[in-house]
Amino acid sequence: MTIDPYSHTPVYVQLADLIRERIESGQLPPGASVGSEMSLSQEHGIGRDAVRMAIALLRSEGLVTTSRPLGTRVRETPPRRKVELAPGASVVARMPSGKERRSLQLDEGVPVLEVRDAEGNVEVFAGDEVELIRPPA
Repeated sequence: MTIDPYSHTPVYVQLADLIRERIESGQLPPGASVGSEMSLSQEHGIGRDAVRMAIALLRSEGLVTTSRPLGTRVRETPPRRKVELAPGASVVARMPSGKERRSLQLDEGVPVLEVRDAEGNVEVFAGDEVELIRPPA
């Protein structure tokens, strides 16, 4: 896939689609560098602002993480732990507030699962770190 500057789809969306495809196919495995802004700009013949917007889009989807000095890398998914749901519990998936994201040390784009038990007690989990299971009947 190449970037089509004459397409109705903005070039940053095209670049994000291209990188997303590489991630989902395994061509870019977890922890792999996506490339620098400059290298992506030169490789695809687009401006650095478009590259920044593409990376921001992928970050908001939880696919990549950006840090200094490592740059932009494919996000590594943490191992999941099982959380048993008590009878009468309910679960709501939602995006975290900024405070929750910082306290749970979540990357952008990662939802939280809010588990409310029958007594009304609420516990919040990082959506990519838990597997909710029902107890055997």
